Amino acid sequence: MDTPDADGLLAEQLLRLTRRVHRIQKRHLQSRGLGVTPAQSRLLRTLAHYGSPPRMADLAERLEVVPRAVTTLVDGLEASGKVRRVPDPTNRRVIRIELTEDGVRVLRELHGARREAAEDILEPLTDEQRAVLGGLLDTLVDGTPAPPDGVEAVRGPGRDC
Repeated sequence: MDTPDADGLLAEQLLRLTRRVHRIQKRHLQSRGLGVTPAQSRLLRTLAHYGSPPRMADLAERLEVVPRAVTTLVDGLEASGKVRRVPDPTNRRVIRIELTEDGVRVLRELHGARREAAEDILEPLTDEQRAVLGGLLDTLVDGTPAPPDGVEAVRGPGRDC
């Protein structure tokens, strides 16, 4: 009798969890009536991490998508007043993207919606299980082995994206 492919099962579980997270986040976004899609919310969160307005190409690279996808997302967010295109102060041929006041407000709401979604997802776990999961996820995200037992990993800023 063949034994199940453990890595294949884990991969399937991760994919199912990802889909569940997406569904729950989408539900929380819709319940708040923010008028943004999960992809637009990701762009807004990414935009907030820049010290100065980035170019669309910078956003595409950071989001790991083709520039055309960013154009579509920015078009929608600009139409709803959450971002605006602004000329680069040193090169008028370059256009940069910045958050509007409404975009900043929506970003705060998004943070709350994501927090509520995480609470829904993590609700069945104990504090100890959450700590273990956090360490495992850090290892998977960073691609480096977890620290030895008894050594706490320090979470860096920017893990919110």
